[in-house]
Amino acid sequence: MSEESTSPYQAWREVVARYQKPSVRAAIVQLLTTVVPFLGMLGVMYWSLSVSYWLTLGLALVAAGFMVRTFIIMHDCGHGSFLPSRRWNDIVGFVTGVLTLTPYVQWRRDHAIHHATSGDLDGRGHGDINTLTIREYLALSWKGRLWYRIYRNPIVMFGIGPLWLMIQHRIGTRDSGRKEAMNVMLTNLTVAGVVVTAGLLIGWKALFLIWFPVFMIGGAAGIWLFYVQHQFEDTYWADHGEWNYATAAIEGSSYFKLPRPLEWITGHIGLHHVHHLSPRIPNYRLRRCHEENSMFHSVRVLTIRESFRTIRLKLWDEDRQELVGWRELRRRLRSGSST
Repeated sequence: MSEESTSPYQAWREVVARYQKPSVRAAIVQLLTTVVPFLGMLGVMYWSLSVSYWLTLGLALVAAGFMVRTFIIMHDCGHGSFLPSRRWNDIVGFVTGVLTLTPYVQWRRDHAIHHATSGDLDGRGHGDINTLTIREYLALSWKGRLWYRIYRNPIVMFGIGPLWLMIQHRIGTRDSGRKEAMNVMLTNLTVAGVVVTAGLLIGWKALFLIWFPVFMIGGAAGIWLFYVQHQFEDTYWADHGEWNYATAAIEGSSYFKLPRPLEWITGHIGLHHVHHLSPRIPNYRLRRCHEENSMFHSVRVLTIRESFRTIRLKLWDEDRQELVGWRELRRRLRSGSST
């Protein structure tokens, strides 16, 4: 059965094609309003160390926002959507990857797999938040259940998660190819060079006091954005044989509706339903695509307040087609409605 015949979004290719052309001008403006202030904020943080470390930590919030925005530029380069030139996408992607401690080529590969398998129960495990079904969880040993509960704990996901990703990005993934492995090595060498140079210039203690809070806040924010864009109660999951790309993109990705300043600082990634349907649309065209096409106007909207409720969701109920939390699982087990 063809994808078009099984999806309610049959004309999606024609819809998104109008927004897929990158703009050199828009990309340059975005670089100037992202990377320059990001590096500038790090400089201001260095100055603030002589005033008050509380001021430094306050400035870290702003710098972390620009770090997230820098990551979004790298993200778009990985999709080939930021600039018209593949060569310049790769150059900008590598540089912004170094600034965010991310191996660009390795990440590009893993993220492409995520897009190709998002919402596919048989394709989990590539660049996504690990999510088990109720049956899979109940089939685990007590140790397996404990580890899954630890992993899905918010403190672990958003507190330890950034550190774990930093370590993972230093070694790559097990199934990396030669090209990805070389990119991880080159990124590590470049990051090491930047760190040593900065440490010698401003001192190792100052470097740590500046970079660590920025990285932790920015990393936690990045994981949070990724989490809420796929982890909501009525999201989309399906077995591979029933899985549909367009339906998974639109119904399995939320519209995380942020205030305009936060939408700007996060590179419009909250319009995740549009992005997942067409990764070739640059982040600076996502809003226009959403607003001009009615097919996007009935997607699942999450406000900041509503997004915090998603923290309780832990498992996918295949029978009822919804994500549930530990309390709901216990209730269903007592009533015998889940096995």
